[in-house]
Amino acid sequence: MKRDRIRGLSVIGLIVLLFLGPLFLENYYIHLAVLVFIYVMLTSSLRTIYISGQMSLGHAAFMAIGAYTSAMLAKHLGWTPWCTMPLGGIAASIGGVLIGFPFSRLRAIYFSMASLFFGIMVTTLVGLAPELTGHYTGLQRIPLLFGFPKVPYYYFFLIVTLLTLLILYRIEHSRIGMTFKSVSQSHLAASSRGINEAGIRILALGVGTFFAGIAGAGYAHYAGFIAPATFGVMPSIFLVVYLLAGGKGSFAGPIVGATILYLLPFIMREFQGYAPFFQAGLLIAVIFVIPEGMVSLPRQTVSWIRRLREHRRQPYAS
Repeated sequence: MKRDRIRGLSVIGLIVLLFLGPLFLENYYIHLAVLVFIYVMLTSSLRTIYISGQMSLGHAAFMAIGAYTSAMLAKHLGWTPWCTMPLGGIAASIGGVLIGFPFSRLRAIYFSMASLFFGIMVTTLVGLAPELTGHYTGLQRIPLLFGFPKVPYYYFFLIVTLLTLLILYRIEHSRIGMTFKSVSQSHLAASSRGINEAGIRILALGVGTFFAGIAGAGYAHYAGFIAPATFGVMPSIFLVVYLLAGGKGSFAGPIVGATILYLLPFIMREFQGYAPFFQAGLLIAVIFVIPEGMVSLPRQTVSWIRRLREHRRQPYAS
């Protein structure tokens, strides 16, 4: 109980600091914070799919569906982004459900490969309608949410990210979330209890891809420009790395992984070209040293210190 109270107070303190952030940050760091919020949403939504036993290697494609849906409706039809962004999330969710029907019974590497090819297909389809999508050079002059000041975007994405995390947390700790995990742990046991395995996996895809679409739509109306390269294979791979390095078994894992690993290239500005090597090395170190992810590092550190003290207190064998 005491640990839960400390954890709750820590979360509240962190949220307060985040709301005070623009008072101390320059525009450049506010911009980085906005991008971190977007990638936290993406990685957390990917984990919702993961806990049902599926690992998507094409998650950025659903971000693309949301981004292009919202951007094209706002640019070509003149609709307000406040209406088109939810539609972008719905379009991405429909895409997730559609891929779920034929591929939801695939497991492990087979589903991952199917999602990877789906992601490639989405970015390829962008080039088939250049008048609408801007072809491979990108769609420009997308209507913005607030214009050019960064602070309103900061608070908008902070609120949307917090709402996304709250909804995903409630889902994961509800009966539906427990069903997701039961299907992941043993699909045979879940089926024997009358659980529709395929339906549960499709539901997880629908939920996770909806928030990926919301993140993509928000990004489109923040940047004012989108291109297929933004949603290619490598961004999807990076999301998987953020999830695994942060800690796939913990709800806070994607938050920690996305924040640290996305900011790493900017922190190592002088060695930015080598950032992927450092990220890969960090992932390998996490897998072998702290398999539960970076989120477990404080607890692991306390455990190591405790074991070291106990070892020193033991009398030497004669």
